[in-house]
Amino acid sequence: MTLSKTKTIMNHTTNYSNTFIQVADDSKAVRGEVPPLKGESKSIAQMQFELLFDNPYKYTSDEVLFQVFAWKKEIGKHDLDDARVQYFSKGQPCFRASPLTKQYGWGVHSNAEGKIAIYGCETAEYERFSSDSSLKVIRAMKSKR
Repeated sequence: MTLSKTKTIMNHTTNYSNTFIQVADDSKAVRGEVPPLKGESKSIAQMQFELLFDNPYKYTSDEVLFQVFAWKKEIGKHDLDDARVQYFSKGQPCFRASPLTKQYGWGVHSNAEGKIAIYGCETAEYERFSSDSSLKVIRAMKSKR
């Protein structure tokens, strides 16, 4: 990847560091829920959940969101680099807009390296991150205005 492509990617990132995204104020979830299967293909929420649940702090937000995009669009291995540059050439919604945080009761913690993990809103870890003064704590976006 050339330097100019790297700069393009870095200008439009969804990554946070030392941040906790709480569940949206208008979420009806009382615990972290596994997104249900709807139809033949997996939903965005299901794909995000599968990447994050068993792989805490392995991926950044950018990596998860782009991987889900690539799966949905069925982008081949040889086209991934160009597709990634194109994807991040403009701003993309972050995990504040994810169905995991808006609908299914998951908070997202970003560590100092920008790697993320999800925590159900019923867990002690969720409460600990929510009150951690060393973190930037923000809410997921509401589903309704």
